[in-house]
Amino acid sequence: MNNPFDHIKQKANISTDEIYEIADSVKHANFTDEQTVRQLIQHLARMANRPISKAKEDQIVEMITRNNLPMNMDDLNKML
Repeated sequence: MNNPFDHIKQKANISTDEIYEIADSVKHANFTDEQTVRQLIQHLARMANRPISKAKEDQIVEMITRNNLPMNMDDLNKML
């Protein structure tokens, strides 16, 4: 499974169309703004029907707003 969209669909049950919709909606988003990032994370969690703890949400928000994201899929999967 080399296609990242297939991986996301299998793991999170989010379709390719939904991924593109999300990508388009955040194209010009300010990822240094905590509220914007928090809303995006909550939206994605609802779409995937996967609860996210406050602690995990805080960790992800901090990583994104500080531009300290994992650069590969393995590290990202470990974080989530």
